[in-house]
Amino acid sequence: MALFFATVTRRRAAVLSWLSGLTLYALLLPWVGEFVGASAWIALAVVQSMYSLAFGLGLKVLLGWAAGRRGGLFVTVPAWFVAVEWVRSRWPFGGFGGGRLAWGQVGGPMAGLIRLGGPAVVTWAVVFIGLAVGWALRPAWDGARGHVRPRLVSAGAAVVLSLAAVGYHAAVVRPAADYGGDANHLRVAAVQGNVPRLGLDFNSQRRAVLDNHVHETGALGRQVAAGTAPPPDVVLWPENASDISPFSNSDARAEIEWAVRAVGAPIVLGTVSSDPVPGDPGTSVDHNVMVAWVPQGDRLGPGERHEKRFLQPFGEYMPLRGLLRHVSSYVDRAGSFVPGTGNGVIHVPTRQGRPVALGVATCYEVAFDGAFRDAVRSGAQVLVSPTNNATFGFTDMTYQQLAMSRMRAIEYDRAVVVPATSGVSALVRPDGSVESRSQIFTPAVLQGEVGLRDTRTISARVGPGVEAALATLGGVAVAIAALYTLARRRNGPRKETSGTRSTRRQEGRSHGKN
Repeated sequence: MALFFATVTRRRAAVLSWLSGLTLYALLLPWVGEFVGASAWIALAVVQSMYSLAFGLGLKVLLGWAAGRRGGLFVTVPAWFVAVEWVRSRWPFGGFGGGRLAWGQVGGPMAGLIRLGGPAVVTWAVVFIGLAVGWALRPAWDGARGHVRPRLVSAGAAVVLSLAAVGYHAAVVRPAADYGGDANHLRVAAVQGNVPRLGLDFNSQRRAVLDNHVHETGALGRQVAAGTAPPPDVVLWPENASDISPFSNSDARAEIEWAVRAVGAPIVLGTVSSDPVPGDPGTSVDHNVMVAWVPQGDRLGPGERHEKRFLQPFGEYMPLRGLLRHVSSYVDRAGSFVPGTGNGVIHVPTRQGRPVALGVATCYEVAFDGAFRDAVRSGAQVLVSPTNNATFGFTDMTYQQLAMSRMRAIEYDRAVVVPATSGVSALVRPDGSVESRSQIFTPAVLQGEVGLRDTRTISARVGPGVEAALATLGGVAVAIAALYTLARRRNGPRKETSGTRSTRRQEGRSHGKN
């Protein structure tokens, strides 16, 4: 983009950056309109493309400001990209974390950089390399011969950073090592019960979905009793596995408790909870929760829970509901959940008698840096990303989300377990590789051992500070460049003296020699 923008007007750069963003998000987000129509898909793609427009305008300003001092571009342009992603991931309505440049690097040599400061570092490095390669190729692009040395420096910078990233990835992102001894492992079972039908009527199938997960868990229990499957330490159900609340419905509670006894292990399950508002008797709010159903003496009951903090706008809650009700009939089908509080950690007892700290980021939350980061900082040893993607059909949404989970595994050096209602469920190693995965829209149970880790990566410690520093640098650079451009316009073009003309002719002859 920088290569092309250097040769076009500001207006054309704006149009082209917007079109490139619209194309990107139109191809990335068709799952949004799978069951609600193309209008939602197009609207989201248009909104997201405005951030591409902002990046393009800032890039053009930086290119104009940096004429003659291009070295600064290799720092400020990637930082400006980080700044735009920073805003897009937070605003409006809490932001949208999908489509970040870092997610596309999963499985590649740049992925390991995420441990140094989160997705922002990966983004910065990818843009840096692209810019350096583009600048090295620019003479071939515009037909000018130019200086050889700047071209070599640009190409060299790209090669050096690429080799450094590959070396760092090879050095620190290794397959999960055997810690030796059961005390350092957790045997998990991720249950994918599946749904009876596709579409937005998923919520009308609540009992069938719960029955499916109970059935698959019971089958696992029979295998354990027969000695054909090892007993799990904990069973993980997905988000919305029981949309009939076991807190208020005795039948749902009885089914869940039967499943716990059948498999002989605690179950962490997704459900809904209507909770009273402190200090406001008679008023309650709805939460999307993951709760551990555990032994309590000679009985079973709910243990610790995670209330989903990062909610999906226009799905789990509806911004501007009163206004948008006049636009679409789907408005009242959106939920009315409120964000929870907490650090995302659920402590679950195991058959060894020791509690294990699970870090939970439910579905949409995996795209937000704060979800798993807070959990790891609070002692999470294994990460869990329960999800329900049944409403998105056979689209790429579930695979995009799995890519994010894999990058989070690398970022925090933790295994990630992804139990999905209808797929794809997966067991992800700390190096981001997938140990096992299910097929979409089929019942499945994934079993495996995951390592328990207590170390913290650099990203877990200082990731927010690194991202804030890069975003601030990018924003300040564009602001200074814009002020410089305005001042230069206000003062008008400088008058060219005979000495300046002579110097320019000499530079032209020097360029020709190169």
